[in-house]
Amino acid sequence: MPDNNSTMKELLRLPVLVAAFGYLVDMYDLFLFSVVRVPSLQSLGLKDDALLHEGALLLNMQMAGLLIGGIIWGVLGDKKGRLSVLFGSILIYSLANIANGFVQTVPQYAVMRFIAGIGLAGELGAGVTLVTEVLPKRIRGYGTTLVATLGVVGAIMAYFMADLFQWRISYFIGGGLGLLLLVLRMKVMESGIYEKTKLQQVRRGNFLSLFSGRRLFRYLQCIAIGLPIWFVVGILITFSPEFGKAMQLNAPVVAGKAVMLAFAGQVFGDIASGLLSQWVQSRKKIIFLFILLSLTMILIYLLLPFREVQTFYIVCVLLGFANGYWALFVTVAAELFGTNLRATVATTVPNFVRGAVIPLTMLFLYLKPHWGVLHSAGAVGALTIAIALLALRRLDETFSKDMDYTE
Repeated sequence: MPDNNSTMKELLRLPVLVAAFGYLVDMYDLFLFSVVRVPSLQSLGLKDDALLHEGALLLNMQMAGLLIGGIIWGVLGDKKGRLSVLFGSILIYSLANIANGFVQTVPQYAVMRFIAGIGLAGELGAGVTLVTEVLPKRIRGYGTTLVATLGVVGAIMAYFMADLFQWRISYFIGGGLGLLLLVLRMKVMESGIYEKTKLQQVRRGNFLSLFSGRRLFRYLQCIAIGLPIWFVVGILITFSPEFGKAMQLNAPVVAGKAVMLAFAGQVFGDIASGLLSQWVQSRKKIIFLFILLSLTMILIYLLLPFREVQTFYIVCVLLGFANGYWALFVTVAAELFGTNLRATVATTVPNFVRGAVIPLTMLFLYLKPHWGVLHSAGAVGALTIAIALLALRRLDETFSKDMDYTE
């Protein structure tokens, strides 16, 4: 067992802390839009059906930015270095955050959400890549758990900031936090493993090279194991008021509260999955455990005949806890690929999983008129669980894998 003092000293190194607080600010902004969407659009003069229609447009613009940004930052992270992404991404989404606080029209808002999405796409992948490369393999799971946990804390913080301040001020706070963190990042050094790879005659950041043979299979496996997480977030929690109505609860469900509680549960899930992974020295076993836990909670959410809204909120917390293998999922993506492609994979994979919400939601809406809200969600959820388990079955164990290699 590693010495506790030396482990803590390693985890409190500046690169780890900078990556962790960067993801906190990242998730603050990503979640903040979901919280302030309605009041911000109302202040721009929209009401009734326009709130849903224009809100969906803004969400799609943000998602498009995340998907495009994931590829851009991933390639840059391998070609130019992990720090280039940590600097560039936080600068872009911090300035976009501040600009969001000044918008006066929906088209302006849409452009700013797209730009913010591009910036937000790079933070998690670059941070996890840097952490896995600077920490010893015996404790790097603790490091990535710290990053993911602080990220979820950022989402919870957004809920309370939006409750305390007017929506424009909430955006300014997020932008200001990002710019402050940018100053701290001036002191961070590049990964030694990456610097070593720069001296080798090997192509770095070739995104298209992922689409060949067994490498493509590994890449798709990484994406597949994360699908249940964003099925829960993108459908069960996002549309929680609709599910509450279908369940005939005794009071309406407040979407913002359901999302905040789910993310609060995910904090504890990320901590638990990270610690368990270190204890049993396996990523696969703990991911398998949490996927089964997700299946259990999805069934409880959709099939248990409860009528109290407070019980519903408790189930949201437990769903969030079952979602708490996000850190392990991104860590495995970083560990499965060599240094010359690691940032590309670790940055694109989580954003493609987020993007998978689009086809999952389309399937849910297609089935809804025929099977109803609860049964159609159950079918989509079962599909994501089945795909994730099949992908995990063939996945290599990465707990003890050396990071100093190339593809």
